[in-house]
Amino acid sequence: MTETHDQIPWHTLSAEEATAALKTDPLGLSSADAERRLASYGINRLPPPRLPGFPRLFLRQFISPLIYVLLAAMVVSLLVGELADASFIGAILLVNALIGALQEYHAHRNAQALRKLMVSQAQVIRDGEPHELPAENLVPGDLIMLASGDRVPADLRLLAAEGLEIDESVLTGESLPVDKNAEAICTLKAPVADRNNQCFAGSLVTSGRARGLVTATGLQTEMGRLSLSLQAAEEVKPPLVQRIERFSKKLTIALLFVVAVLAGIELLRDTPPLLIFMTVVALAVSAIPEGLPMALTIVLSVATRRMVRRHVIVRKLVAVESLGSCTVIAADKTGTLTRNQLTASEVAFLDEETVRIADTGGPSDEAAQRNRRRPHVDFHSRLGRLVRASALCNEAEIYPLENGEWQATGDTVDQALLMMAYVSGHTRLELLERYPLDTQVHYEPALGYAATLHQEDEGQLICVKGALEKLLPMCSLMAAADGDTPLDESKAVTMMQQLAQRGARVLAIAEGRQSGLNARSPEDLKNHLHDLCLLGLVAMVDPLRPEATRAVSACKDAGIRVSMLTGDHPHTALSIARELGMADDSSKPVTGPELDTAEQKGKKAVDALTAGANVYARVSPQQKLTIVQSLQRQGEFVAVTGDGVNDAPALRSAHVGVAMSQRGTEVAKASADLLLTDDNFASVVSGVEEGRIAYRNIRKVIFFLISTGAAEVVLFILSTAFGLPLPLTPVQLLWLNLVTNSIQSIGLALEPGEGDEMKKPPRPPRESMFDPLMLRRVILSGLVMGGLAFLTFVWLLEQGWSVESARNSVLLLMVLFENVQVFNSRSEIRSVFRHPLFSNQVLLLGTLAAQGLHIAAMYSPLMQTVLGVNPVSAGHWVTLLMIALLQLAAMELLLLVSGRHSRLQVDPRQSTS
Repeated sequence: MTETHDQIPWHTLSAEEATAALKTDPLGLSSADAERRLASYGINRLPPPRLPGFPRLFLRQFISPLIYVLLAAMVVSLLVGELADASFIGAILLVNALIGALQEYHAHRNAQALRKLMVSQAQVIRDGEPHELPAENLVPGDLIMLASGDRVPADLRLLAAEGLEIDESVLTGESLPVDKNAEAICTLKAPVADRNNQCFAGSLVTSGRARGLVTATGLQTEMGRLSLSLQAAEEVKPPLVQRIERFSKKLTIALLFVVAVLAGIELLRDTPPLLIFMTVVALAVSAIPEGLPMALTIVLSVATRRMVRRHVIVRKLVAVESLGSCTVIAADKTGTLTRNQLTASEVAFLDEETVRIADTGGPSDEAAQRNRRRPHVDFHSRLGRLVRASALCNEAEIYPLENGEWQATGDTVDQALLMMAYVSGHTRLELLERYPLDTQVHYEPALGYAATLHQEDEGQLICVKGALEKLLPMCSLMAAADGDTPLDESKAVTMMQQLAQRGARVLAIAEGRQSGLNARSPEDLKNHLHDLCLLGLVAMVDPLRPEATRAVSACKDAGIRVSMLTGDHPHTALSIARELGMADDSSKPVTGPELDTAEQKGKKAVDALTAGANVYARVSPQQKLTIVQSLQRQGEFVAVTGDGVNDAPALRSAHVGVAMSQRGTEVAKASADLLLTDDNFASVVSGVEEGRIAYRNIRKVIFFLISTGAAEVVLFILSTAFGLPLPLTPVQLLWLNLVTNSIQSIGLALEPGEGDEMKKPPRPPRESMFDPLMLRRVILSGLVMGGLAFLTFVWLLEQGWSVESARNSVLLLMVLFENVQVFNSRSEIRSVFRHPLFSNQVLLLGTLAAQGLHIAAMYSPLMQTVLGVNPVSAGHWVTLLMIALLQLAAMELLLLVSGRHSRLQVDPRQSTS
């Protein structure tokens, strides 16, 4: 044995060569040898994901361009001795970081609570005796026993197998169980999905039994290698981060430009440099939306709680908005769009008549209970005969539990046949009482069929199921609508091919009758399998999740392109895609080999291949990552959904990764930003809707804060341009920016959806926060509020008011402007009068609280000293309120003009159509 055994291509070796390479005794390893190997190779376990500690999460909240600007403003305030300003900014940054860190810490703990052990125990041969040992103690060279229902605990080279079928969907994406053959020798370049002489860690034994040799454990397994590949996968910046970065850069550039112009004007006037500097600092405080970071955190936290109610756990706050921004959802097929559960969907008779089987839904679906009440299928009909044979020639068991769930054991094909019988009104137990079992031929992959012999009143009944090519030589008749007729083999083959082309797994069912047959052994029964009647073919598929079609349709309505990524056969993938409405008759899937060829030609060839494709079949985990990166190069915002280890690299590199928490592997969940607690693809659509609501609310908050900040800038520029004193002190500005409008921002963060979020296309990936619509609204708001505040300030000074008294009135007017503007911010396209006042009670109460807080400050001796404020008369209140309401009229006028402009843009096209 060497330390580099993991480099050996075990699938190319015979069982004897593999045993010799690992120096394993036929009676298994000795305990002493196993201990030495465990010390050498380590425990058989993937390292658990490292959860970031609270300090790290706290510090991570400060990594934002907007935070950098605020930190700079705080430093400047400290340098000029404005301790109150610096304290306000520092306090708001700390509160913001605490809220964000606590939210993410809680989300990480929720995700940790979902972790489940992949394997706990394994049947091992040691010292010549079978032992049940913890799976983490397995070492290369151990002999393992597998049985139906077991989870494979490590990578194995099979030594012996009997009827072994493995579900490898978590690793390869292949939805159907894979037949395994210990005698096979695979080629060197055979992909993992085609190595039928091996079993891999994490896969599930669906039927049969086997003995295998452990060839790799822990990180050396195929699952472990995939988890290691995640370290090389690049994480991309979420859409919100990209937009905030662009927004912050533009805000900083605009602020520097305004400051430079203003400073230049004052220098030309021979204004003292210290006064210029103080004015510039005040202007910076006005322009920078100090409350925005906390408002963003609150919006995302609110959306996070809403998502939890819709079965989505958010591990990173920015992922909330990322899902709403996605333009493409690359969905894993098996277990995400489909149930990952084999189901009998259709029965085809050889005269081309077909019967759709009612949706059984599998052992855990209520549909089966509803269908159980349907009338029994008559055994004199050919459908009844087929159902009877399917249930009698069967080794599975299904039965309902008291809690409404189902218990199922045995081969997945047999389970599907029993469910078909169940919804037809029959159970295997009832049938066995009527047709007692005499002799049975168990199914084996090499044999290709199973058979049973039963007693009945008229004699004996033979039931056979298996591959069509195995049953055709046994049959001389076929079941037709008007009775049994001579077998037409060409019709049978044609029907089988048609079903297979639709992606179905096809099983043939036959029966025959004998009198006085004395078949005491399986071999005796095999000798009497002739002159049977071929009853029909059963098509089995991994059915769609009930909500998947509606969810895909909802995505299309929302302008989101849904692509399917699967390791399945192209025919299967295309059939599912057409059923989902993702492809039409002219669509062609992109296959793994085609991607390999394109990759050899370069990135442009890959991008050309993925540009219009919606279906990808026979793709490897690395190719899923290639597809995601290609879509990102084309400017798409990509969300990836998946549950298997094979999905993990793509989940990590997508703009937002969405993992299934129930069926999902730990590697997939650790790689994702969002977890679906119900494994329901429709929850992804709900998440998109919540993400879009969150983004709209972010825009509402930004508009509110920037428009009031712009008003302050306009007020300062006009006052400076006309040589007037500062209209507000820096502390008064911070009172506006950090206290009163921060309370109102919380109300905007809780705005419900407007109802049309899923009826509009996604935002263009390069769209700026400051699009033309927001720019128009901000400019108008800033000019109206700032201009009116300036005129009020001038008028008060001209009336002989002191500068302090005038500032007191201007500050009160700005608070009133905020109270009006927050209701203007509830929608970008709808009138304030179209929003029910009490639909957002938090916003209403927050507005009243902001006003009440300022009133309290006006009457508080301490705040009067800090802020320089005093009470005003009732008449003055009314006058300022009437001025503030002019802002409401201005925004309503803008909506009216914009609406007419939009109609004028649309009408000419409508008239010529």
